[in-house]
Amino acid sequence: MPEFAVELRNVSKRFPGPSGEIVTAVNDVTMQIRDGEFFSMLGPSGCGKTTSLRMIAGFELPTAGEIYIHDRPMGHTPPYKRPVNTVFQNYALFPHMTIGQNVGFGLEMQGVDPKEIKRRSSEALEMVRLAGYEKRMARQLSGGQQQRVALARALVNHPEVLLLDEPLGALDLKLRKEMQLELKRLQREVGITFVFVTHDQEEALTMSDRVAVMSAGNVLQMGAASEIYEKPNCRFVADFIGETNFLDGVVKAQTGRDVDLELAGGLPCRATADEGSQVVPGQKVTVTMRPEKLGIRPWQGADNIYDGRVEEVVYIGTDTHYTVVLAGDQRLRVREQNDDPYSRPLAGIGDAVKVYCDEVSARVLTE
Repeated sequence: MPEFAVELRNVSKRFPGPSGEIVTAVNDVTMQIRDGEFFSMLGPSGCGKTTSLRMIAGFELPTAGEIYIHDRPMGHTPPYKRPVNTVFQNYALFPHMTIGQNVGFGLEMQGVDPKEIKRRSSEALEMVRLAGYEKRMARQLSGGQQQRVALARALVNHPEVLLLDEPLGALDLKLRKEMQLELKRLQREVGITFVFVTHDQEEALTMSDRVAVMSAGNVLQMGAASEIYEKPNCRFVADFIGETNFLDGVVKAQTGRDVDLELAGGLPCRATADEGSQVVPGQKVTVTMRPEKLGIRPWQGADNIYDGRVEEVVYIGTDTHYTVVLAGDQRLRVREQNDDPYSRPLAGIGDAVKVYCDEVSARVLTE
């Protein structure tokens, strides 16, 4: 079996715009999706993620470049001849059919023996934990159950790759979180490649083995969920994945990955640069610090300690969020876990505090 289930090699997609201009939806994207992994394309509306998925499915054809599925070039292969199935946000179940008929519809169109259709449909429904639902109608099911039926219908054909275009978008928050774990469990059990499109960063981090962050038709960063979150390679990725603080700084010196900077208000900062990243004295850069990596509770050996005053306190149960104003009118959002048994806040509005941050939690961004 080839290492990669799906490859996009220098793929571009351009459309004519409403005024006759050319709109580039996907811009020279190269992407390799490993066999058997849960891979997510993440980004805001209009970033090119759904267009990329539609090209893999065959609903759109690349303007340039080629798409391969298990080393086979797809060229102009129509969707029904590609070894993939797609699950959409709108499940598109047939309301006049039973659940069993919905799941087996594709097999029926292929002329598969009715006994085999029944066996495989029951097998697929059992896979999504809906065994015994064959005779129910779609309208009798909840949104989450309908989503599982759509998954069963896609899996019953034994596709090599399952494509999922924001399939949880129509569900309420609690059900979405449950289905995120269900989808991940299902992917592990069936062992096939899932390619998932979402604009929800928490969803991508929860479910994915690897994530590609897209913006304006380009892939900005691709890697494991933890790598994308902990080591963003540019300001867009740092801002889009989770919550963070951005501070403007000027480089004073660099030694290996250690960078000494001066922040606004004359504050010194020791930060970390990416492997191989080179900056020069006098260069303007951005420093990103995740709120949960900071603290107003003292700890020994912190590389950066800043005096500030608490401007805002928000208690949310598990954590308390503080906004602290530093010299130069810079603001840092700090998140402290509420592990005190009496849940007492560490500081109140107007209190003078110190903010602590380690060098590895202050990352230098040059883009």
